[in-house]
Amino acid sequence: MLNQEQKNALTLLERERTGENLWNCVVLFQNETFKTMSGLFFTYELKRGRDGKYTKELWVNRRENSKSLTWSSVWRAFEKTEGKPVAARPKDLGDIRGISYIYGIFYRFGLIEVPEQVRVKMAE
Repeated sequence: MLNQEQKNALTLLERERTGENLWNCVVLFQNETFKTMSGLFFTYELKRGRDGKYTKELWVNRRENSKSLTWSSVWRAFEKTEGKPVAARPKDLGDIRGISYIYGIFYRFGLIEVPEQVRVKMAE
C-alpha cells in the first residue's frame, strides 16, 4: 500500500519525467517489494555517504549477496521510457547490467507498459 508521499511522487514523475523526480521516487520506494519479469521478489536500498546524503547506487536485495545498480544504468534505461513504451522484456530498455531489476522498478513507477502475460506474472 502506497503512502501519500509515494503517490504524490509518482504523480509528479508521470507529469514531469525528470531525473530529479525519478530520483525522488527511487528514494521513497526503498525497501518496498518489487518483482522481476519472471516473478522473483526483490527490494533495494540506498547507502549514505560520509556527507549523510544518499549515494547514487541502488543495492538490490534478492539473495544472500546484494547486487548494485549504478545511477548511470538506471538513467540509461530511463532515457528509453519516453512516451511510456511497451517493453516486452527487460532488454527492450537496453543491454544494461541489472536491467531485470530496473524493469520491475520502472513498471511499478508507471514508466513502461508490459504485455498482459508479463503483467499477470508480476502481479501474482
